[in-house]
Amino acid sequence: MLVENNPKIITTNSIQLAEMDIKLDRVHRNLPVPSLIELIINRNEGLLSSTGALSVKTGKFTGRSPDDKFIVDDEVTHNSVDWGKVNHAISEENFDKIFRRMKSHIEKKEFFIFDGFVGADSDNKLSIRVLNNRAWHNLFARQLFIRPVQEELENFRPEFTLLSCDDFAAIAEEVGIRTETFIIISFKKKLVLIGSTSYAGEIKKAMFSIMNFVLPRKNVFPMHCSANVGKDGDTALFFGLSGTGKTTLSADPARRLVGDDEHGWSDSGVFNFEGGCYAKCINLKKEKEPQIWNAIRFGAVMENVVMREDTREPDFDDGSLTENTRVAYPLDYIDGAVIPSVAGHPKVIVFLTADAFGVMPPIAKLTKEGTMYHFMAGYTSKLAGTERGITEPKETFSHCFGAPFMPLHASKYAAMLGKKITEHGTRVYLINTGWTGGPYGVGKRMNLVYTRAMVTAALSGGIDKVPVKHHAIFNVDMPTSCAGVPDEVLDPRNTWADTDRYDASARRLAGLFVKNFEKFGSVSKEIVEAGPKA
Repeated sequence: MLVENNPKIITTNSIQLAEMDIKLDRVHRNLPVPSLIELIINRNEGLLSSTGALSVKTGKFTGRSPDDKFIVDDEVTHNSVDWGKVNHAISEENFDKIFRRMKSHIEKKEFFIFDGFVGADSDNKLSIRVLNNRAWHNLFARQLFIRPVQEELENFRPEFTLLSCDDFAAIAEEVGIRTETFIIISFKKKLVLIGSTSYAGEIKKAMFSIMNFVLPRKNVFPMHCSANVGKDGDTALFFGLSGTGKTTLSADPARRLVGDDEHGWSDSGVFNFEGGCYAKCINLKKEKEPQIWNAIRFGAVMENVVMREDTREPDFDDGSLTENTRVAYPLDYIDGAVIPSVAGHPKVIVFLTADAFGVMPPIAKLTKEGTMYHFMAGYTSKLAGTERGITEPKETFSHCFGAPFMPLHASKYAAMLGKKITEHGTRVYLINTGWTGGPYGVGKRMNLVYTRAMVTAALSGGIDKVPVKHHAIFNVDMPTSCAGVPDEVLDPRNTWADTDRYDASARRLAGLFVKNFEKFGSVSKEIVEAGPKA
């Protein structure tokens, strides 16, 4: 039974499901937010918090499962995907086995459909259909992707379909995968299958991966970054892995948010892939991140945030379920957000790293080749304390600042970036939001006020008017002064009590950069020489 109002939509919807041999009992399509929330509560999938936001739990998976993500190896992908530790292959035969069993499992069940788009640029948007067995997953999709107007729903046919069923498990040994959990993309069939995980971030990131494969073929550069615009219309991009401050620094009250995570850069400018934001909220404070705080209201979805039982007030400082607490909300929950979320060519790009070893410069200027090097390296560090027995920070290199979602070789994306910044004269800076005065456990986290001052100076161009000092080990130029930042902070060596230990730690990290870069194989000499010197 299709729960619809428009007969034309019923016909189109039914045809597409029938073509895929998907037989469902009751289908709710593009329900409004209040209706979805009522169903979520009635189905015991979540609770309303004191803020009005929905609170849900994602079960045993509180983050992505990158080792359970696959791409079907077929004539579309065989010679183009960068197969290996990141992009795992699965055969067409095994994909079909899983799909057949999955269709049998969901037959005659209640499902939820969201129809919409990925990509705010009308020339590069992708029409998608998301089918979920959980109402709250469908609310997540509705808030994160771009919502269509009624006219766009008439005779809607998706270019890609995503089928997510968290209570369906694969038989791993039958189909040659690691566990019962799977996220599989078939570019040939334009279909994504997700099973045996309730972590909604898999839905969002699967679509990001698709765009990263499709857009380069259209000469559009896909990016894992946030974006905002100033009062004069100047666009800035912020690249960085989780925990580096990408969302925090782009949510600037003095600038308008374009998007917080995923964008494309076409010949016309920058555009957001999404219609919403997916912000981390561990240790969230209103005074530090007011835009995110104020967005946590009715319609927002909080994942794994602990609530006080008596008041249902969220406790953002409680990481007992996971440090990866999240909130999903529509972009228009941010005051002054740019909608539709398109902007001009960026004048400034900021690479963010959270160096827990305390040796990277707080801010450095990058050449074109240095930009391509650090983009391919994608360095940050993960902290100790979240896993038993780990007492030291761990370096992390995720090429293009989003390796799990990049189907092509890193050099292809880097070449696109190099071409873009040359064409548009874009200035690029590397900013360390991590530790100063020593490593994690000895030094302290970089003052957010200082970081914001450095970002402001980079955006205004003021940082380019001061003398620089070359860092011989990291092979970058460090500004010697910045308004709002003590001069001694700008050279990390000056902040260490033991400069010999600093030199040794810096050389060690530089060596890790060099070793990591070997995995890329043949890369131009100019790019390699722009990197750190071990």
